[in-house]
Amino acid sequence: MTEDEIKNLIKSDTWMMQVLSAARELNLPDWMIGAGFVRNKVWDHLHGFKNHEVQTADIDLIYFDPDNKEELTEKDLDKKLAQIMDVKWSAKNQSRMHLKHKRTQPYINCVEALSEWVGTPTCVAVRLEADDSISLFAPHGIDDLVNLVVRPSPTFLDDLPTFWERIKSKKWLEKWPKLKVLEK
Repeated sequence: MTEDEIKNLIKSDTWMMQVLSAARELNLPDWMIGAGFVRNKVWDHLHGFKNHEVQTADIDLIYFDPDNKEELTEKDLDKKLAQIMDVKWSAKNQSRMHLKHKRTQPYINCVEALSEWVGTPTCVAVRLEADDSISLFAPHGIDDLVNLVVRPSPTFLDDLPTFWERIKSKKWLEKWPKLKVLEK
């Protein structure tokens, strides 16, 4: 599966396109939607599952706005998005997330923040552009995602307990039995 095939998979999913359209309406700087939104869609497809909507706990919308780092703004965005489309949203301004991740230096953009999510297949995000094309962001590439490989991102190579806890708490191996977990 290629990047173009992932984009086409998303384009052919009416629900996913509605989610992306709702996010685009806010005109946030450097925004994208990642985590389970993309990962679960690809894994479901590769397992032959036909879901009406991507099964994910929430929609992980990230954006980068160094001029407004208020957490309250994120909550307001979640409410605005819920009015546009009734799903559980989780908007997070990545210009402040370095504090949560115990980094001394702030992230420079969303792609850098995305690169430090726990597992490589989760470090993939998409954005619906003004011309209705889809941009795909994958700082570690898509090979692990499309080959059903779960491995820690470079940031978590020294924190395998967190990596394994994520796999277990999300029940990935139960939901997608073809997954292969690698620690390196």
